[in-house]
Amino acid sequence: MDAPSTVVMIPTHNERECLTPIVAAVRAAVPTADVLVVDDNSPDGTGTLADELAAADPRVRVIHRVRKQGLGAAYLAAFDFALDADGGWKRIVQMDADFSHDPNDVPRLLAALDAGADLVIGSRYIEGGGTENWASAAASSAASAAFTRSPSSASPCAI
Repeated sequence: MDAPSTVVMIPTHNERECLTPIVAAVRAAVPTADVLVVDDNSPDGTGTLADELAAADPRVRVIHRVRKQGLGAAYLAAFDFALDADGGWKRIVQMDADFSHDPNDVPRLLAALDAGADLVIGSRYIEGGGTENWASAAASSAASAAFTRSPSSASPCAI
C-alpha cells in the first residue's frame, strides 16, 4: 500500500544559503514527500533558487508572495495551497529552512500519524527534545530577531 501523500512546507525570506541543503535533506529523509517553498519576495534570490530547484525536481513546488508578510501568513498561504492542490495532501509538515527543525525527525513524526495520531508536534521542550549548538544570531540586524543554529560556521545554516 502506498504511503499517504505528504508535503513539507518551508517558508523562506532571505534563505538562499540554506535552501538547497534543506530541500536536499528533506528529500533524502522523506523521498516520497513533496516540498513546498513559500518565499516572501526575498531580495537575496531565494525565490529564484527555489524555482531552479523546482525545475530540476518535480516534487519541489514554489509559492511566490509579492512582499514580506510574515511567517504566520506564509503558513496560512501554504496550508491553503496544500489543502486545495489536486485534492490536497494527506499529511502536511511544516519546518524552518535554517535546520532548526531536523529533517531526519520527519519520518518518525509521520510514523506517529500512520499509527493513528490526528496531529503530531515535535517540540524541543519535551523529554528527548532540545537544541544543540544554538547561537542567537540576527540574520540581517538585531531587529530581525532571526535565530539560527550555526555550529562554528559562517553559514546561517546548520548543515
